[in-house]
Amino acid sequence: MLHYGPVPRFKPLTWDFQVFGATASAEKHRWDFEGFHELPRTTVRGDFHCVTRFSMLDSEWSGVAAGTILDLVPPTPDTTHVMVWAEYGYSANLRLADFADSRTVFATHHNGEPLTVEHGFPVRLVVPHLYAWKGPKWVRAVEYMRADRRGFWEERGYHNLADPWAEQRYSYQEKPGDGPLR
Repeated sequence: MLHYGPVPRFKPLTWDFQVFGATASAEKHRWDFEGFHELPRTTVRGDFHCVTRFSMLDSEWSGVAAGTILDLVPPTPDTTHVMVWAEYGYSANLRLADFADSRTVFATHHNGEPLTVEHGFPVRLVVPHLYAWKGPKWVRAVEYMRADRRGFWEERGYHNLADPWAEQRYSYQEKPGDGPLR
């Protein structure tokens, strides 16, 4: 299990999940722990690719589809990216199309079991077609954005797009148009 910083202490009475930024309503939306777990659930099968060169193939992830969040809180028509925020200010940027992919899920379970706190309990984002750093543990919010900004690991030299099949690991591999200027 790789993560940056300590494992956060879960506090169910103060935990919330927010969507803000370029929302169609121009308002911030929020669910408490119970409300988030009452949202429609889905199960997807997908791979998990770590930048350190290991993969878990065909894993089962259950939780709330990113598409459900997009349906409940639509972005403005000019939204192009999202920033997913987690505990301690950790962030991961994604193109809106990657976020909206039918397999992108805010996972609460892996292979039928609740996530452990070390693996991201209560919620981690899973984007099976990208490297795992694009799926932060301990997610707290989604920010809709009208332009790309680099997230935590992208600011520290990781590739902005993170396609494991194209071996997009590091920012020095980026081509023009792969991300915002450094």
